[in-house]
Amino acid sequence: MSEPATLEIISDNISEDEVIFPPGDILSDEPPLESDLHREQIDLLIRILKLWWRERQDFYASGNLTIYYSPNQNKSEYFRGPDFFVVLGTQKKDRKSWVVWQEDGKYPNLIVEILSSSTTAVDKGLKKQVYQDTFRTPDYFWFDPVTMELQGFHLVDGKYQEIQVTTDGRLWSQQLELYLGVYEGKLRFFTTENQLILSSEELAEQERLRAEQAEERAERAEQEIARLREALRIQGIDLENI
Repeated sequence: MSEPATLEIISDNISEDEVIFPPGDILSDEPPLESDLHREQIDLLIRILKLWWRERQDFYASGNLTIYYSPNQNKSEYFRGPDFFVVLGTQKKDRKSWVVWQEDGKYPNLIVEILSSSTTAVDKGLKKQVYQDTFRTPDYFWFDPVTMELQGFHLVDGKYQEIQVTTDGRLWSQQLELYLGVYEGKLRFFTTENQLILSSEELAEQERLRAEQAEERAERAEQEIARLREALRIQGIDLENI
């Protein structure tokens, strides 16, 4: 969510003596999130994707974390803080920020901005341009947790082209190979078969319901067996002697 200190184009012809090499761990410089809706939405996307890709070790997913990308390798200029982003083809580990020059020059493959009254204009304008022209991020989405507005773009020949919505109201992410759509007021991921990808809490609840249903079926089966035994007993048939 933070803004860059400058938007000037800095020349790549910088002498070695002029380059500023910051420490290996640069702290994120993002302000607190604007609302519970924003925090919960970002956390939900991160947790679900990490759970879905739990066997993978080649990605990084985070949110409200500063991305430093200064050609001068200077953390005081050229930085952005996407609400949610995913980098592919990188090491899966915790980071204090994403520092492009310390990550083999990698930028996010996907970015999602959660709109608010104070950020909508920037998210739809300046940030979209930066993600298109500088980050070259292939997939960019924005979502408004109040109005449920969801829009997505895919980079084609260096320009963002709007992603067409499916009949189910979802948008395809080529980078994640998943659909994004709204479910119960939240932005969620869906499989290629349009199945909702569940959170850990939803999986636990699903298992609880399955266990309850299995127990109810077992109880009904026992009751039916007891009824049949009683019916046979009335007819003078003793199962113990059969």
